[in-house]
Amino acid sequence: MKKIILLLLGVTLLCNCTKEEACKRIESDGEFPIMAWIGVPEAETSVERFKELKESGININFSGYSNIEAAEKALDVAKEVGVKLMVSCPELMSEPEKTAKLFMTHPALKGYHLRDEPCATDFPALGEWVRRIQSVDKEHDCYINLLPTYANVEQLLGKDVVLEDGEDPYEKHVELFLKEVPAPFISFDHYPVIEDNGTRTLRQDWYKNLEIIAATSKESGLPFWAFSLAIAHKPYPIPTVAEIRLQMYSNLAYGAQTLQYFTYWHPGDNTIWDFHDSPINLDGTRSEVYDRIKVVNQEIHSLSGVFLGSKLVSVWHAGDQIPLGTRPLGELPNQINSLEIADGGALVSLLQKGERYFVVMVNRDFREPMTFSIKTDETVGKVSKDATVTPVGNNAEKMEVAPGDIAIFTWKPTNAR
Repeated sequence: MKKIILLLLGVTLLCNCTKEEACKRIESDGEFPIMAWIGVPEAETSVERFKELKESGININFSGYSNIEAAEKALDVAKEVGVKLMVSCPELMSEPEKTAKLFMTHPALKGYHLRDEPCATDFPALGEWVRRIQSVDKEHDCYINLLPTYANVEQLLGKDVVLEDGEDPYEKHVELFLKEVPAPFISFDHYPVIEDNGTRTLRQDWYKNLEIIAATSKESGLPFWAFSLAIAHKPYPIPTVAEIRLQMYSNLAYGAQTLQYFTYWHPGDNTIWDFHDSPINLDGTRSEVYDRIKVVNQEIHSLSGVFLGSKLVSVWHAGDQIPLGTRPLGELPNQINSLEIADGGALVSLLQKGERYFVVMVNRDFREPMTFSIKTDETVGKVSKDATVTPVGNNAEKMEVAPGDIAIFTWKPTNAR
């Protein structure tokens, strides 16, 4: 593949990091939140099952409960194990204030699950529902998950919304959501890996979806939540570790602050979608996907100090071709002197957390490794998967990133000019 040499000249950030400081581990002040969408079901509520969930690296459980009593039992079990619960039960809709008052003081409560993939015509009623809950409990999240870009215009906007010339229906969908709903965060799902006649490809609009959500998150000041697929169904194959990494690390590179899996437990017999090979099967046994999400989750938790609380500064894409709706690689700080991508394509983002900066590179290929050479000044360190920082040096180093995997570089400036 043709080599692309990118000289990256940008703002100068003055650093005082010594090589001794660069050899330390980046510690986190918390555990990165990862949620199971359709987690441990009501009938399986037990300490053993919730421990199994936690051992996979998931620390938030979302399941629908038939009544308040079932939800209260699950909250008590979640507390014992040390995970949080996103609650959903009929009383939350019929008596939202009363139900919120009942749950709001429970230490295992994460929030209230209201709706998945609503149309814009549903937003006014959802906004009122959120306000009713927030009138009682402003501390816990009200969860609403948005559609992806590949939903059709009627799904996104209904029949009555008229777009102006040049308006993007998905951008309008998100705009209307924030106008109508006092949401504490933006959540969306988009499952990019699809299979046709045995060939796996990425949806062309996946990164456009991330671009829109990340830009809206930055503008609104609201964090965003994003997904990886964990269950095979039409037209989605059984996910590999590389495909899970690609989804999760791309989400993190764009600044996601909570990650989610669809689904953890098999949702039940469904002849339309042909669900199969979820991390936990319908009979309660583990599939190979359980071990795959566990591997990726362990990596994410080790890197919590990098991603938890980080803000997206800029994001680009590099390679012979860049995805729909994204920008080619532009200016990076002068600490990165040059970058040469020999094979493959990369997502490249600049994140900031307090005084520290991170350059994050994700291999966009879930099949083949990506090779690159990077030259930095002596203040920059490379972050390993255990969050240990080691100096890169000012000589160009050739590195390889496994399929869907990540490379991270960091420095800590004292001021900027």
